[in-house]
Amino acid sequence: MSTDDAQRNAPMSPDGAPPETPAVRADLTKQPAEVAAMFDGVASAYDRTNTVLSLGQDRLWRRAMRTAVDARIGDRVLDLAAGTGVSSQELARDSAQVIACDFSLGMLQAGQTSRPEVTFVAGDALALPFADHAFDAVTISFGLRNVHNTVAALTEMLRVTRPGGRLVVCEFSQPTTRWFKTVYLKYLMRALPSVAERVSSNPEAYRYLAESIRAWPDQRSLAALVTQAGWQRVSYRNLTGGVVALHRAYAPQA
Repeated sequence: MSTDDAQRNAPMSPDGAPPETPAVRADLTKQPAEVAAMFDGVASAYDRTNTVLSLGQDRLWRRAMRTAVDARIGDRVLDLAAGTGVSSQELARDSAQVIACDFSLGMLQAGQTSRPEVTFVAGDALALPFADHAFDAVTISFGLRNVHNTVAALTEMLRVTRPGGRLVVCEFSQPTTRWFKTVYLKYLMRALPSVAERVSSNPEAYRYLAESIRAWPDQRSLAALVTQAGWQRVSYRNLTGGVVALHRAYAPQA
C-alpha cells in the first residue's frame, strides 16, 4: 500500500478530521526502513538538537574524530551515516576529498540545503555503492549503533577501504567510573527525553536514541566486533569520561 493509499484509508476522528500522523520511532531491532524514516522526521532540526542535548560536546567530538582520521591532502574519505554533513564538513578542513553517505533522504536533502559544498551520496551501510578499495579512510560518527548488522557493516567498510587504510568509529559508549555512569544514565533516560520535548520536532525519536545508547556494547566489546570484521590494530580512546569512544583500526596490507 502506498503512503497516499494509507492516508485515504485511515480512520477518521469523531469530528471528521483525519487523525494526526504518529511520531516515527524505530524499535531496537533497527529495521532499516524504520530508522531511515525516523531520521527523515528529525532532519530539519537535527544539528541544533544534538548540540543542545550534548551540552555542546558534539563540537569537541567532531574535532577529535577529525584528528583520529588524520586525513592528508587529497585523501579520499568516506563519511558514513553522515546525516546533514556536519562531520563531513569538519573532515574537509584537511583538504581531503570527502563523500558524505547516508540512507536517510531527509537528512541528505537538509544537508544539501545547508552545506552545498559537501558531496552527498545516498547509500546503505550494508551495501555501499562504491568500488573495492575506493577510500583511504572510512569514518562513521554516531551511526554504527543504528545499523541492523554491526559486523556486516564493518566488513562492508573494510571492502571499500584501500589496503592499509584507516577506520574511525565515533560512537556513544560506557562511562568508565561508576558514579559518572549513574549520573549519565539518569540524564540519558530521564533528562534527555525531557529536553527533546522542547527542542526536537520528534521527541519519540530521541527516546529510541537514548534506549539504543544504553543497549550499545561497551568499548572492549565494540573493539572485538571491529576485529571480527577483519580490521587490524584496533584501538580506542575515551572522550568525555567514556560517554563517547573513538575506535581506530587499519585495513590489512595487500
